[in-house]
Amino acid sequence: MDNVDTSDRHQRRAFTLPELKKLLAVASDEWRTAILLGIYTGLRLGDVQALTWTNLDLQAKELTIRTQKTGRVQILPLAAPLLRHIETLPAGDDPKAALCPAFEGKPVHWLSNQFYELLASAGLVQSRGDHQKKAGKQGRSARRQMSDLSFHSLRHTATSLLKNAGVSDVVARDLIGHESEAISRSYTHIDAETKRAAVEKLPDVTAA
Repeated sequence: MDNVDTSDRHQRRAFTLPELKKLLAVASDEWRTAILLGIYTGLRLGDVQALTWTNLDLQAKELTIRTQKTGRVQILPLAAPLLRHIETLPAGDDPKAALCPAFEGKPVHWLSNQFYELLASAGLVQSRGDHQKKAGKQGRSARRQMSDLSFHSLRHTATSLLKNAGVSDVVARDLIGHESEAISRSYTHIDAETKRAAVEKLPDVTAA
């Protein structure tokens, strides 16, 4: 799975299943939507923010999106836990309404900071407010500690879950979205049934 892109400014790691359960337990409805999308599709936070109901085909159980970073159109099967959650959301009458309305118009870095505080609420990282107080006591020489968990970690998590479920690298690359256009083109033969079979192997992180 080393060839699946999981690049980030800082080295990230995947969430463990217990950590995901702690995170989901403190998440608001909209953050729960975003987190489940990250887990089961590997989408980046900016792409999650941009999703509207027009991206979804609930009858076909699919999500279609042109990703912001690569411009690649992806058709992603919706894993059962994600689909169940989406079906509980208030759709409204406007198909162009955002899937996460509270995220609209917010800078991605602001959303990233909100996610970090959510991690802190779950006890997975130290609150930045607490860290700043500690750094202040230590003086300017204190370095800001970078967390190995962020929303991007959900992309690593999606990759890890696919790998642990025995999904081939080729299918995982297609589902997560590989950065190389040449490699992406070589994998366009992967059919929807193969991808659906892959996501159906993923664990239900919402189960008690």
